[in-house]
Formats: sequence, C-alpha cells, structure tokens
Amino acid sequence: MNELRRLRSLLPPELQSWVTVEATTAINPPLITSEELGQDQVEVQVDLIRWEEFAKDQRNLLFWHEVARIQNDTIPRDGWEMAALAIGLGGAVGELWVQDGLLLILAMALCGVSGWRLYKRNNSQQSLDNVTAADEKAIALATRFGYSLPNAYKSLGSALKVLIDQTPNRRKRKQFEARLQALKTGAAEAKARSKAMRTEREGRSQGKERPQSKERPPIKETIKETVKESRPYTP
Repeated sequence: MNELRRLRSLLPPELQSWVTVEATTAINPPLITSEELGQDQVEVQVDLIRWEEFAKDQRNLLFWHEVARIQNDTIPRDGWEMAALAIGLGGAVGELWVQDGLLLILAMALCGVSGWRLYKRNNSQQSLDNVTAADEKAIALATRFGYSLPNAYKSLGSALKVLIDQTPNRRKRKQFEARLQALKTGAAEAKARSKAMRTEREGRSQGKERPQSKERPPIKETIKETVKESRPYTP
C-alpha cells in the first residue's frame, strides 16, 4: 500500500482528481495497465508482486509511461468493435433478405466503422508509434519531477531490458525490443541537441568578450620620439 501511495504522488497535478492507482486482482495480469471506469475516471492497475522486482527508478519510468498513455488517450478500450461488427453483419444479411436499402446502408456503415477501429487497434505499426510516443512523454514527465535527461533515458532503458528478459511471448518481446531501439535513437538525438546548444552558448559568450587592446609603448619613449621628430634639420 505504501507503494501505491508513492505512485499516486507521482501523478501530475492535472491528473490527480480523475486517475487512481490500485493493485490488480486479475489472474496472470500485465505488469501495469489502465482501465477506463467511466467517462471521467481512469484506474491504473499494477501487479505489485512483479512490480517489486524492478528498481525504484525503473518503476517510476514505467509508471510515467502508463501516465503518458492516459494523457495521449491511447489506453485500451472495451472491445465494443467486435460486437458492433457482428451486429452490423447480421443486420446486413437480414436487410438483404427483406430488401430494405436504407437499413442495409446503415448496417454496412456500422460494419465499416467497427472494422476500421479493429484494424487500427491491431495495426502493429500504430501500436508501436503509440508506445514510443508514450516513452518520450514519460521522459519529459521524469524531467518535470527532477530527473536529468540522461538518467531518465537510462532508467527507462534498463526497465525495458528487464521486460525483454522476462517476456516469453515473442510478439510482445519484439515490441519491447523496438521500444528500446527507439529509445536509444531518442537518447542519441537528445545528446546531439544538448551538445549543439552548449556549443552555441559557448560561441555567444566568447563573442561578447571584449577584444584585447594593443600594448601601448611607455610614455617616456613616446615623448623622446616626439621631440626627435620636432627638431629642425641641420645639414
């Protein structure tokens, strides 16, 4: 329970009123997932037994990844699409029998919408884009809570490596590997941007420095040269 309270404290202030964190009661659950309880309520469910196997920094980044999915509105929804597809197909067959054109069009439209939703849900590239976007947002949340950028990337990367080692399912393991590769690319790009910004700042600071003045000759030598030049010429 202490861990659940700690995780609730890691929620951004704008989410604390409608996002809750609870221990999962499911059989063979995922490590962490989210469920929509209502129109304005989301519950993050954690498998505390497996959760404790991760280091604290790893748990933080995995939690912020799930928070980022909530913010990006990419958490799993109830599978109404299959039911809608079945209703639409049944309605289409029935309307073919009674030959009602308008109802047939409505049934086919329902099939089209539910089929498109199913395609988007099962599209592997779309799923990968969603989780990698959540990873990047999790890094941003970590820096918001005081992590340095390198430490945030390092913590999430090490957590993904543990998940790769623990996942027997080949498809899920490949997704974790793809996330890790995308994270490495993002870390390299962030490092390059940081280096470029540092170089630019150094260039600006050097440009603001005053140029060094030329060394002036001693005053006595200057007076002697002036007197010498002012003497009249005598052949």
